[in-house]
Amino acid sequence: MTQVTRRLRSGLLAGAALLVLAGCGGSGPEELQQWMAERRTQVRARVTPLIEPKQFVPQAYTQGDAVDPFSAQRLVQALRQEGPQSAANSGLITPELARRREPLEAYPLDAMAMVGSLRRGGVPVALIRIDNLLYQVRVGNYLGQNYGKVTRIDESEVILREIVQDGGGEWTERTATLPLQEGRK
Repeated sequence: MTQVTRRLRSGLLAGAALLVLAGCGGSGPEELQQWMAERRTQVRARVTPLIEPKQFVPQAYTQGDAVDPFSAQRLVQALRQEGPQSAANSGLITPELARRREPLEAYPLDAMAMVGSLRRGGVPVALIRIDNLLYQVRVGNYLGQNYGKVTRIDESEVILREIVQDGGGEWTERTATLPLQEGRK
């Protein structure tokens, strides 16, 4: 292509663009104003009236003398209703407060680790480590801070019967285990 044909082609493209832009011009803003006036007369706004709001009548609070749902009294009532033990049996479960406490009752169960077991005279004995000291524990000994009495010693765990107070102040029994801790590598 020669340079003359390139100029001719670019001139034709510029002329076509000018014709397109001139066609978009229209007759001016008067035509637009007329069209808007016609639309205003044809379209009517339809506004539905708002419904009158209901009258608010304040009510007096009558539950002021009722039991607070977050009070301790309410918790005690709920625990008594849902408790697994009847009221007659709950009075039978109490810790032996008059007995002399054993040394291992001063430590919580999570501070203890069962590290082994053996038999002495046919009686199972568990080896419990607390603060890098070893203690021998037999069935009937007490462990932990919740009046835990050892009920069974296996090769892999020590089983205790603990007596704890629930939220209502009632004493309940629960079973706790102290599993054998494998040697750390």
